[in-house]
Amino acid sequence: MTIRIGLLGASRIARGAVIAPAMENPDFVVGAVAARNPDRARAYAAEHGIPIVVDDYEALIARDDLDLIYNALPPAGHKRWTIAALEAGKHVLCEKPFARNAGEAKDMVAAADASGQKLIEAFHYRLHNVMRAAVALAREGALGRLMFAQALFNGPIPRTPGELRWSAEQGGGALMDLGCYPVHALRSVIGAEPEIAEATCQFDDGVDAATKASLAFPGGVTARLETSMITEDFAANLTVIGERGSLEIRNFVAPQIGCQFVTTLDGERHEHGVDGPSTYAAQLTYVADVLAGRTPQITGGADAIANMATIDAIYRAAGRPEA
Repeated sequence: MTIRIGLLGASRIARGAVIAPAMENPDFVVGAVAARNPDRARAYAAEHGIPIVVDDYEALIARDDLDLIYNALPPAGHKRWTIAALEAGKHVLCEKPFARNAGEAKDMVAAADASGQKLIEAFHYRLHNVMRAAVALAREGALGRLMFAQALFNGPIPRTPGELRWSAEQGGGALMDLGCYPVHALRSVIGAEPEIAEATCQFDDGVDAATKASLAFPGGVTARLETSMITEDFAANLTVIGERGSLEIRNFVAPQIGCQFVTTLDGERHEHGVDGPSTYAAQLTYVADVLAGRTPQITGGADAIANMATIDAIYRAAGRPEA
């Protein structure tokens, strides 16, 4: 059965994350879009071949001809509209960061449990062959006992008018928009929840432009996280070190646009393949499999709550007043 998607927001991210991969996946069709600006929604629909433009978000989630709502609104709109969609009997694919804080995440997951619908966090990188292999190697003991891990995600985000990632009210910030990936990657490869040893943020009008944190995981594993949106260059790297060796990934976030994946075990270096469907294509396949009951759900639920709880704890450790 074809899964019919409704888009909340005429967003830039939906083009690559949903619209393009859905065109290549017979399990999906993008059926409708709604945006705050109806004219923008109409132009967006015309550009991307979306057949239906809906007047507002309420009308979109109420439609009987949609099965899955893709919530690509700013984080400030995740809780309200995700819960509304779930209560309207729709599954939801919600963009990262999942919510503005762990409290909101708990409310969203509770609504999903009560509705019987699936609520999936759109951590697309986690579904790629590269990250699946990295998690398996780290968790299954190929590296030996884990000792240290490091993850960073830096990318320039200009402070232009209306840029939501520079808005504290909308849930912006380097840790929220970029750093949620390193937080999730560290939790995923280590397979446990951390305590925050120390953290620093460079705040600008309530938004962290850059954040660094040291984490302590059970079993004596330490970790380091860095993220910045005031950098000149893109970097998204993951390193895991164990007693037997290490793994290193350059661009763990989007391997399809260039990646290197290397392990060194007992002194022997091996370069792993990085081929496979794009992260977004893999994500849609995963969504279809989750909805059909063919695969366990690994993003969303308790995992999403825990990721937001770690982000909250980093902000508290860094002295963010509202955290």
